[in-house]
Amino acid sequence: MRGVGRLIVLLAILASPVRAAQVQAMVLATHHMANPGLDRHNIKDDDILLPRRQHELAAVTNALARFRPTKIAVESLAAGDWPARVVKYDDYLDRRLATSRNEVVQIGFRLARQVRLNDVWGIDVRGNFPYAAVKRYAATHGSSLPERLDAMNAATEQMLYGLNRVLKTGTVGQALRYLNDPQNIAESNEFYRDVRGFGDGTNQPGESLLRAWQARNNAICAHLVQLAEPSDRIVVVYGAGHAYLLRQCVRDSPGFKLVEANDYLPN
Repeated sequence: MRGVGRLIVLLAILASPVRAAQVQAMVLATHHMANPGLDRHNIKDDDILLPRRQHELAAVTNALARFRPTKIAVESLAAGDWPARVVKYDDYLDRRLATSRNEVVQIGFRLARQVRLNDVWGIDVRGNFPYAAVKRYAATHGSSLPERLDAMNAATEQMLYGLNRVLKTGTVGQALRYLNDPQNIAESNEFYRDVRGFGDGTNQPGESLLRAWQARNNAICAHLVQLAEPSDRIVVVYGAGHAYLLRQCVRDSPGFKLVEANDYLPN
């Protein structure tokens, strides 16, 4: 009877819906390769279209292909019908897409083509980032708050300085490894952890900024979860500022497993 009991337990484990439906998701934090200057903090990089950088991107793609992704999700608006196909990928496959420095193309499209995927999926949403209200609050509520806010921004700039240093002397793969280091990802979220201290009573600009940021990432998370199918292996190509919350999304979603990008990226 004891053997029969063990067999029943084993069969129950093998039949577990979570085990059968497990989705493996890799959140690949990237810098904005086109340098659009849309973030509060931006990097300084040379042209990603230079032959040297293109060779390095090929090495990145070859390394990520070992993960054998079944879907690629990118920082492109999930507009129109759902699931949201990125229609520009069709032009990319047909070599009709104009040259682009954007990481969606340089990593997302390139990887999808290499592993022979027919589609790339956009999971992004628009969001607000009410930083000006935080800055106004700091300027009008005590002499220490502007210095505190400057220190929070300086910490972010210090991380970007590290990334710029890697890009100056190293490869794209090494830069991506820097961005995807779990400690660097955690440190990059400290601004959002600390900004909630800016406010009092019903005047809460820090909390409002944090709520807006989390709302956008929660919506992205929902799109990712809704896109996934049983046994999918998904690479999520996104700006590094989102990495902390998107990794949390994967860890907290039943049936999902977080895969570390640095287990695949080239040294």
